[in-house]
This record gives sequence, structure tokens and C-alpha cells, in this order.
Amino acid sequence: QVQLVESGGGLVQAGGSLRLSCVVSGRTFSRTSMGWFRQAPGKEREFVAAVAWSGGPEIFTDSVKGRFTMSRDSGKNTVYLQMNSLKPEDTAIYYCAASWLPIASPNREQYNYWGQGAQVTVSS
Repeated sequence: QVQLVESGGGLVQAGGSLRLSCVVSGRTFSRTSMGWFRQAPGKEREFVAAVAWSGGPEIFTDSVKGRFTMSRDSGKNTVYLQMNSLKPEDTAIYYCAASWLPIASPNREQYNYWGQGAQVTVSS
């Protein structure tokens, strides 16, 4: 059974940083593409970042480029989302997601499993 467990959310002031972690179990991590999405109150879940298991650069939504980075540690079956220069508009529940496709995809429909979500709140 595939499970994704997130951690690292919290409350931070604007301009601060947070790092989200997502541990993947039940699936060969080296064959799992990963994505991060977020959902603010009253809004649709939107793409944030993704990386393919087959290699290649991470992709990011325009609003986080230059502020967020994504990395993965195969030894720990963990993917990270480092969030710097946070803004109040980054406030949302952040979800990690796993895909069996060898691509970095911004499409929710292409992800097979989802984490429970981590609340990120940025105060002004």
C-alpha cells in the first residue's frame, strides 16, 4: 500500500522560510515522479512543483519560481519543498503527490496517490 506522509508546515512571517517533507512508502521511490500542489480556502487545488523519476529538471509554477526549490533524497524515500521569501498569498494546504509516469507533470489527474496535506500560513 502506497503512503505519502507530509510534515514541516506551520506559521511563518512574510519573508520567512519553511521546508516541507514528504516520505513515500510502498512504492519504489526511484520509479516515482513527485509533485507538490496547494489549495487555498475557496480555491481550486493548484500545481506548485514537480520532478520526474526519469531525470530532468524540476518544474515550477510561475508564482514560486526563484523562491521555491524541490529536491529528493532516494536514501530516505523523501521529497522536499524548500520555500523561501514566503508571501501571504502562499498560504494554503500543501499536498505531495506520486505518479508512476516518467514525467514531471503539472496535471492533478496524472497523480496516483496523495498525502494528507500540510498547512502553511504566512502572516503579513
